[in-house]
Order: sequence, then structure tokens, then C-alpha cells
Amino acid sequence: MKFRLSALLGTTAALCLTVAACGSPSAETPSAGTASGTTLQQVKDAGVLTVGTEGTYKPFSFHQGGNGPLTGYDVEVVTAVADKLGVKPKFEETQWDAIFAGLDAGRFDVIANQVSINDERKAKYDFSKPYTVSRGVIVTQADNNDISSFEDLKGKTTAQSLTSNWYQLAKDSGAQVQAVEGWAQSVALLEQGRVDATINDNLTYLDYQATNHNDKIKIAAKTSDTSESALAFRKGSTDLVAAVDKALDELRQDGTLARISEKYFGEDVTK
Repeated sequence: MKFRLSALLGTTAALCLTVAACGSPSAETPSAGTASGTTLQQVKDAGVLTVGTEGTYKPFSFHQGGNGPLTGYDVEVVTAVADKLGVKPKFEETQWDAIFAGLDAGRFDVIANQVSINDERKAKYDFSKPYTVSRGVIVTQADNNDISSFEDLKGKTTAQSLTSNWYQLAKDSGAQVQAVEGWAQSVALLEQGRVDATINDNLTYLDYQATNHNDKIKIAAKTSDTSESALAFRKGSTDLVAAVDKALDELRQDGTLARISEKYFGEDVTK
């Protein structure tokens, strides 16, 4: 899974709610919207809800087997929303670095790609109600009883990518950090007993466990603060957002959101 959650500053600091690309700072900051918002009537008249998504971001938006049909958690959620609106979803795949520019230009009506809500984005875009809630987690060996909080990381060794913001949280927690290239290497070092723990996003852990069912590792602690992801729209899409929120409420109440979440993560990450 790509690294998406931004900085956790300090041992008990809140998640900076910016599920965004792991690339350059410019990719983190969307440009101001330039096109007017999309109305619900425009979507109904067109008969489609045009959706911007990456298509390369497993398990949220990807092609099964590499070249199969577009699928994923976000794809299924927005497809269920479109069905509630009485229209078909039409997916426009684009790289993350260009996804907000595509929304600004009116190439699509909405982004469904684990966009987290933060104040900067809220000033420029409209958002639906959240459909993903995530936390940072400490992962240890299953039989480790020494670590149950971020304070317990002091003097311990964690495996972290030096370019990720989990590295900063580990350092702020007093851990000694062993550099790794990513999640897979972190898990390998943890299983080998060469590190005491690793810090990552809860969704990364759940996605990994849904496929690997690794009983040698566990979540030892979670951050109290959360990151919330939602569908993003151009400013002024007021009645469309209201209709989407109503659809999400209905999908939550009838269990659809939980079923989609459990399919990809093994548990409900929608609340």
C-alpha cells in the first residue's frame, strides 16, 4: 500500500489529516478550484457520475490482476453511491499528482481516492461525510508484552522508512529507528526479532492481514486521533454533496459500507 497518511507530530499529537501522495510537497497541496461546482441535476441529466481515481492504489482503486476490471474499496463505495443517485459511475483514471487539477478543470465530478479531510482542502473543495476512518498503529510480535503505548517505544528499535512521517513519530516517541524501504521489509525485520516494532497506518496493517493472515504480529497500540477520508467535489456542488451524504447514510444504515469494508480489510473501517 502506498504511504498516504501525513505527519503525526509528537508522541500524542493528532494526525495531520492529509491522506495524500507520498511524493513531492506540490502533490500534497491542491490548487484552488477554478470550475464551478456540479449540481445534482447535471449528474442526473447526464445519467453518470464521473469519478476521478488512480486505478493503481490497491486496495482502494486498482485493476484486478493488473489489467482486469477496475475495482477496490473506494471504487465499490462510489459505485454504490452512484446507484443510490440513480446514475452510473464513469471512472476517469489519473495520477495522484494531477487528480485535483482534473477536478478543478471539470474532467470529473468527484474524486474517490482516499482523500483525507483537512482545513486546507476544506477551504478549496466540498467534501462528503467520511467513509474511511483510520489511525496510526504500533505493530509488534504477537508475544510482545513490553509495548502497549507510544511511551513504551522509548529506547526500543523500530523499523521505518526515513521518507515517511511515521519515522518522525517513532523518533518523537524516543525510539531508535532502523531504516527500511517499506512495510514488507519492516514486517520481515520484526518477525526476525531484529526490531521491536514498526509504526504505520491501520489500513496498511489490515490490508496486509487480509491477504497474509500473519499470526506472528499484532497491533500493540493505536493513536487516539483519527484521519477521515471522504469524496471530494468542486466548491459549489452543494446539492450533489447533500445527495451523496444521504446515499452514504443509507449505505451505512443498511450495512453496505460495512460489508464493502470487511471485504477488503476484514473489519469495518467506516466509523
